[in-house]
Amino acid sequence: MLAFRLGFLDISWLDLLDIGLVALLIYQIYNLVRGSVASRVFVGYLLVYLAYLLVKALGLNLMTTILEYFISVGALALIIIFQHEIRRFLLLIGKSTNLTNSRFFRRWLLRNNTERTETHTPLKPILDTCKALGAEFSGGLLVLQKNDGLEKFAQSGELIDADVTKSLLLAIFSQYSPLHDGAVIIGDGRIRAARCILPVSEDDELPPSLGFRHRAALGMSEATDAAVIAISEESGRLALAINGELFTNLSLPDLESRLERYLREPGR
Repeated sequence: MLAFRLGFLDISWLDLLDIGLVALLIYQIYNLVRGSVASRVFVGYLLVYLAYLLVKALGLNLMTTILEYFISVGALALIIIFQHEIRRFLLLIGKSTNLTNSRFFRRWLLRNNTERTETHTPLKPILDTCKALGAEFSGGLLVLQKNDGLEKFAQSGELIDADVTKSLLLAIFSQYSPLHDGAVIIGDGRIRAARCILPVSEDDELPPSLGFRHRAALGMSEATDAAVIAISEESGRLALAINGELFTNLSLPDLESRLERYLREPGR
């Protein structure tokens, strides 16, 4: 095996590969938790681990034993602290390895998926509803299903199973409607349920000006691959949450193009 000497160390190409993979993993984890309180916990734990490696290399047995116990207990604490980030990380892996991302399956599904999306995700009544709600400063939260099943979230509200129409959506989000609180879930060309409860994002970096609807939209996009539209009751502005990202202050054409691009492409 090819190797070279660096000072008193013998380093092989496998060692370099190992170091590179670990550095990439740490970088990806830091990117995942960056901007949250968890990022500071991650950096602190990393510094403690580096200190452990240092005292172990120096032969400080007592400090090594103490830090070993701290790290073993700290690993369990990290799982609890980072449970939200771990879930996001596993979701990203699951989405990136989805079979529908492969070219073979994309070609096989493209025709049927395009026809199904156009039939099962009618964007025009949805966009017309967003325009009307924004003009009237009426809040709204619409979840557009893509691949992930949303039955659990639909069960948290009132099941409807009706055609997607502007008049029905406006009636649901009317301030006089008992269904206007919560989210409307749309899937397979039907309004599946209304007044649904969505998971709320724990992102600490969200601006204070964004209310509960936007946090719920972002949380739903972190937990599933659905596209979630939030209409602000205070400003009438449109926002779209996709794959854990929140796009705010969107114009109607911009919202339409983002939805078209996201929902029309299989496995994305």
